[in-house]
Amino acid sequence: MDGDRVEIDGGIMEGGGQILRVSTALSCLLGLPLRVRRIRAGRSQPGLRPQHLSGLEIIRDLCDGKLNGGEIGSTEITFTPGKIKGGTHIADTKTAGSVCLLMQVAMPCVLFAASPSELHLKGGTNAEMAPQIDYTVMVFKPIVEKFNFTFNCDIKRRGYYPQGGGEVVVQMSPVKELSPINLTERGTVTKIYGRAFVAGALPIKLAKDMSAAAVRCIRREIRDLYINIQPVREPDDQAVGTGSGIIIVAETSTGCLLAGSSLGKRGKNSDKVGIEAAEMLLQNLKHGGTVDDSMQDQLIIFMALAKGVSRVKSGPITLHTQTAIHFAEQLTKAKFTVTKSEEEDPGNDTYIIECQGMGMINPNL
Repeated sequence: MDGDRVEIDGGIMEGGGQILRVSTALSCLLGLPLRVRRIRAGRSQPGLRPQHLSGLEIIRDLCDGKLNGGEIGSTEITFTPGKIKGGTHIADTKTAGSVCLLMQVAMPCVLFAASPSELHLKGGTNAEMAPQIDYTVMVFKPIVEKFNFTFNCDIKRRGYYPQGGGEVVVQMSPVKELSPINLTERGTVTKIYGRAFVAGALPIKLAKDMSAAAVRCIRREIRDLYINIQPVREPDDQAVGTGSGIIIVAETSTGCLLAGSSLGKRGKNSDKVGIEAAEMLLQNLKHGGTVDDSMQDQLIIFMALAKGVSRVKSGPITLHTQTAIHFAEQLTKAKFTVTKSEEEDPGNDTYIIECQGMGMINPNL
């Protein structure tokens, strides 16, 4: 059997959990037995963290697969997938590990299940080094649904660093195949909106300060647009622990969504949190692409699975995106090309990511 395993080097390129997410999801979808070595080799704490282990376990459960080496700190796993089935599945990081990253690994798989799925994902909803749940709902969801599927994401409870305790329930039905996407027309920014939140022991004043600082920062660049960033205090029965943060979304005339976000932490001035998110948004708007830096790499696996040619215009290609492309090409028959976008102002660093998808067909439908 081992002769047929696809060998993955988990220490190259971005060298983090993303390699594990892309390769195990594709292994599950394509029925390819997998060995991943040197997991997170370049990180300060190499090997599996609780977050990555929960992701592997949900994939294993989704397809009745066999996982060896699945323990905290492990730097090598082997995975043998079975048949993807629907139904209810629970993944719990038992830490503030991101529920959004659990969703990233499971979602492509359940699209090709035999029946509808309900995923109960537990952990951090607004975690460092991962998309916030608000980003997933406000930006990721409307864009990824252009591949011709829909999902429902219900935020039951929010959970923050360090204890987590959040829960999100994702419901989705399987599809026969994914349609390609064409996101190459940026259009003009028509509105900017968002939410600045506090939870637990923090006063609403901090949310108002974050919002006001963000608006002032955006106003310096974009003067004539109404900006609506709502300060909110999360209800105590819907949030575990103490946390704060902000997400700001720009919507364009062609329906593109680009965002900037930031999280508060002890000792960090709330104005600074607002300004960080605003600057990230402005940076994402500056390059003229149709998706922001956080969305870029999340689209790769769907582009690889879709039937036909997908095209996305983006800013500079992130290392996460290069890594996702590398492993998607290694495991599927999809072919990616990245070219500098010509029609732009030469000062703009804009690229077209094009993919001839493999045209995955759901064998169960």
